[in-house]
Amino acid sequence: MRMMLPLNGQLLIMKTKTHMNIGMGAKRNNQMLKTIALSVMVATATATAVVADTVDRIKVYDHTTTVVTQIPTTETRCSRVQVPIYEDVQRKGNAAEGALAGMIIGGILGKGVTGKDDGAAAGAVIGGLIGADKGGQTKTERRVVGYQNQDRCEDVVVYVDQREERYSHSTIRFYLNDKRYVVEFIR
Repeated sequence: MRMMLPLNGQLLIMKTKTHMNIGMGAKRNNQMLKTIALSVMVATATATAVVADTVDRIKVYDHTTTVVTQIPTTETRCSRVQVPIYEDVQRKGNAAEGALAGMIIGGILGKGVTGKDDGAAAGAVIGGLIGADKGGQTKTERRVVGYQNQDRCEDVVVYVDQREERYSHSTIRFYLNDKRYVVEFIR
C-alpha cells in the first residue's frame, strides 16, 4: 500500500506492507483493520518530523479466553447386587426352657412381694407353669434361605465441562523504523 500524507506543508510518501490475520467476519473486519492501520500510520507520521518513516509488517491478532461451564446431566448407573431371600419358618417352642425362665423370674418376684421363702416357692411354681405354656407355643421366625442377583439402577447427576473460546481483545503489531509496537484494542 502506498500513502501520501501532508506533514507540516510537506508531502509524506509512505510505503506499507499489510498482513491481516483475521479469524471471524473477514470482509467486515478487513475495512476496520485498514482503518486502524491507517490511523496508526497517520498518528506516527504526524508525531515525527521525519519525512521518510516506514511502517511495515502490520499484523492484527484476536485474543480469546477459555470459559469453562459445568453443565449438569443425568446418567443412569446400574449395578448387580445380591438380595437376600427370606422365608417364614415355624418353630416349635421349648417348654422346658420357658418353664425354667418362668420359675426363676416367678421365684424372684414371689420373694420380693412376700419377703418369705414360701412366697418365693409359690412364685416359682406359678412362673414355671406360665413359662412352660408360653415357651411351648409355636414360634414364627423369618430367616434368610438364600440370595438372588438383581440389577439396581439409579439416576445420578454428573457435571460435564463445556469449554468455549470467547473474544477477549485484539492487538495490532507493526514496525516503525524497525522498532516494534503493539497496541491493544477492543472491537
